[in-house]
Amino acid sequence: MLATIEPRRLSGTVPAIASKSVAHRMIIAAALSSSTTHVICNTTCEDIDATVRCLAALGARIEKTDDGFEVHPIAKSIELGILKAFQGATLDCGESGSTLRFMLPVACALGADATFIGSERLGQRPLSPLDDELVAAGCGIEREDGFPLRTSGRIRPGRFTLPGTVSSQYITGLLLAAPLLPGACEIEVVGRIESRPYINITLQVLKQFGIEVRVDRGVAANGIDEVTRFCTKDRSYRSPGEVRVEGDWSNAAFWLCAGALGTAPIEVAGVSLTSAQGDRNVLAALSRFGARTRRSADSAIVQPDQLHAFSMSAQDIPDLVPVIAAVASCCEGTTVIRDCARLRIKESDRLATTASELNALGAQVDIDRDSLVIHGVGRLRGGVVDAHNDHRIAMMAAIAAIRCEGTVTIRGAQAVQKSYPQFFDHYRLLGGQVELTEA
Repeated sequence: MLATIEPRRLSGTVPAIASKSVAHRMIIAAALSSSTTHVICNTTCEDIDATVRCLAALGARIEKTDDGFEVHPIAKSIELGILKAFQGATLDCGESGSTLRFMLPVACALGADATFIGSERLGQRPLSPLDDELVAAGCGIEREDGFPLRTSGRIRPGRFTLPGTVSSQYITGLLLAAPLLPGACEIEVVGRIESRPYINITLQVLKQFGIEVRVDRGVAANGIDEVTRFCTKDRSYRSPGEVRVEGDWSNAAFWLCAGALGTAPIEVAGVSLTSAQGDRNVLAALSRFGARTRRSADSAIVQPDQLHAFSMSAQDIPDLVPVIAAVASCCEGTTVIRDCARLRIKESDRLATTASELNALGAQVDIDRDSLVIHGVGRLRGGVVDAHNDHRIAMMAAIAAIRCEGTVTIRGAQAVQKSYPQFFDHYRLLGGQVELTEA
């Protein structure tokens, strides 16, 4: 699909969609619980649908309701795992890395003997050392190049050790799996944890479902590295009856950045200022760029002002990098975004695609090892970009169009379906002009 965007003034209020990060975790916890849970979730997307599909394959009954999902749990026991009738299921993860990395440890904790399939790009994304830890704990994993991936047997409770530099999704997957095992578990993470806010979301959801996780911090045996230990007792998931998925800061960030780049304020309604989501730090980043920000209990507003460069780390907010880079392209001075190594293994190599597609619009973005160096040019010229099957690259280009002199055409614009199917509808709601056509 092609999206053709004519530069227009954006202004007004847009509603926040449901947080994909929170929804994944809540729906999984609900499916692993003791009884039915009503999950209030005002929107869905391809990634959330992939998690629902995988849980249904394992025996959960998940019904779509007017305001979310009614989740009837998987039949299982702590002693024996999943019922034999549901062993051998095929779990189609689509393009969702969260689904694969969360459901793989869960399937191994249930003894599901599952087969995982998904897109070619997802099959190329790394799973080590998560898969090594699962094998060491007693589960068999067969995988050649990509999919299918097959599991057999059931992991034992005990200690799992991961370096802090791996995806936080690995840690979340083990945390979600631990309450399914007949014994206490300890997940030991050595070194500073990347994307720590995502683990905080997991801990919050687990607490809602009756799972208390003790977090201990110390020093590794070498006396240098820090160690974080997440400890769970032998305790099962308990349904709270009803839970609500909060608004999504990751996608709200695109509109807030549009407010900084444009000529009028933009408000996102339905986001929590006390959220554990790390991407709420987009407001702090935009303030440092010089934009004016305002907050209320359940909304955020950004309006333009003189923008100037600054340097920042992406270690805890990797998903913000593409749209922050778009803002930086229109600032005075040179912005450096450090600690971007993890962007290479997203839906695309986002270091490369952020640079190449912004440059296609007239920006000056260089890659320096694991950093982006962005030389502000004030205004962009417009042009044709490729989304590279990456939702955040497609949305980045649409937001950059605000500062373009000419038309912006986005190839592969359907990539937004992965996380934000309403994106172009909301773009028009704010006054944007978008024409969608089949490629």
